[in-house]
Amino acid sequence: MFNQKLKILYLLVFPFYGSGSGTYARYLAKTVNKKHKVAVVCPDDRPINGVKLYPLKMPFRVAFTGHPEWPNCKLYSDISNRDILRIHEAFMESAVNAVEDFKPDIIHVHHAYPFSWASRFIKSVYQIPYIVTVHGSELPTAQKNKRYIALTIDALRKAKRIVPNSKYTKDWTLKVFGTEFKKNMRVIPGGVDIERFVRVDTKSIDKELDIKGKKVVLFSGKLTKYKGVEYLVKAAKKIHGEILIVGDGKEKKNLMNIAKTNKINNVRFWGHVGKNTRKLVQLYSRADVFVAPSIWDEPLGLVILEAMACETPVVVTRKGGIPLAVKEGKNGLFIRPRNVNNLAATVNKLLDDDALRAKMGKKAREIAVKKFSWEIIADKFIHMYERFAI
Repeated sequence: MFNQKLKILYLLVFPFYGSGSGTYARYLAKTVNKKHKVAVVCPDDRPINGVKLYPLKMPFRVAFTGHPEWPNCKLYSDISNRDILRIHEAFMESAVNAVEDFKPDIIHVHHAYPFSWASRFIKSVYQIPYIVTVHGSELPTAQKNKRYIALTIDALRKAKRIVPNSKYTKDWTLKVFGTEFKKNMRVIPGGVDIERFVRVDTKSIDKELDIKGKKVVLFSGKLTKYKGVEYLVKAAKKIHGEILIVGDGKEKKNLMNIAKTNKINNVRFWGHVGKNTRKLVQLYSRADVFVAPSIWDEPLGLVILEAMACETPVVVTRKGGIPLAVKEGKNGLFIRPRNVNNLAATVNKLLDDDALRAKMGKKAREIAVKKFSWEIIADKFIHMYERFAI
């Protein structure tokens, strides 16, 4: 039995809302904080139940694939060599300031880089161990852009554990950074707040959108090319219901143009919901089907888990870590990427069969509760912290 109360410092490069890693870090910090003391360095000051926050002072906003709360941010793939130095210096200083004040027993780094570089320095100077969660969105940039490889490999070598969020992310990480890390990896997926994400009454959504009695197909997430939402929009004319697209991003303008050019009248764009979780839960609950038509290897979309927890069956591509949560014919159906006809036919199969939809929705909730509640996920990390903390 571990009785000591640990101090755990999280290092996060994104805001708490609007991205999978932000959501992941937010819920994990909140849940772990019930047992140990958690602090987070991040570019966000929105409070999380008793978690101490330290500012990440960024010289400019930058992301791997874009961020809905930073619509005009730079991308890591495009910034100059000197910009990388500026980021590294700023992240290092922010992390060291937090370490000096908080005096953590262990550090948990979110994303393989660039915060891991600061953790490597802190490990050498302050002798504080760290673990690294690989979320997946950082991997395409490193794969194409060798500037991020050497420093990250050095940082990963000194990590106590490397924690990919799916088996697919694990294999991809080994491909990008080398097979030497295989023995030091343990897969821990993201989770879902099963108390908050639960089926609720949706009369207000029906009234707000004037969709009473209509079948609704939902997409929620960052609007980037990777997400494949254009194929959902192009399939809309053949789908027996209203398509609701919740989220924002660089792809939104293109998606709206596709709908307008093709005179598609059953697609609506809601925009970024942000921290309005109550509204998001209502939308998941109102949806008859949730669609995630990703064309890239999604590490494990947390929005899929959120939809499942709200008893909504899912239609997804068999990409990346998604099969970890979705079981064909039980809580959802798989579609082929970029295949408009296949997408429409699969969605309609569920929309046209109320009994099948209800059965899959119940199973989706059951899987979310049994395998992906944040309490279960946080326990796995807590064992890791207690094992490796100084």
